[in-house]
Amino acid sequence: MGGMSDTRTRMIPHGGYVVVCDGRKALVLRNVSVHPKPDLQVQLAFEAPPNPPTHAQGTDRPPRVRLGDQRSAIAQTDWHDLAERRFAKAVAHALDAFDPVTALIVVAPPKTLAEMRRALPERLRRVVVAEVDKDLTKHPVEEIERCLANA
Repeated sequence: MGGMSDTRTRMIPHGGYVVVCDGRKALVLRNVSVHPKPDLQVQLAFEAPPNPPTHAQGTDRPPRVRLGDQRSAIAQTDWHDLAERRFAKAVAHALDAFDPVTALIVVAPPKTLAEMRRALPERLRRVVVAEVDKDLTKHPVEEIERCLANA
């Protein structure tokens, strides 16, 4: 699986899917063009529910544990990491519903890219033709097409 230097991102196969996500938003696009210039059509767009700051979701101070005469703090749960992991699983599940997926390009910032890698079922991992470590979720589809065509 390559990064930005991977030449396979230059041509998104006809019927190939592109998922653009950032841990909170996801866009599933499909290339309907038979020409080298992609024509990405939105298949699905969704956003994670609001995720308040960690301090608003749990206790401000981590609980303490006493073992004999030693005291230790228990690490506080990172609710944002947990939410991003759940979101990646939801995106992967939604992608798995599209059939057939013969080519998939995943576009996400590095941390989300890693979460997506873990969340994708084996059948989708096998069809990933490229990974692009960029955050393009706030870009219009035309800009996403341009970024992928010039990658």
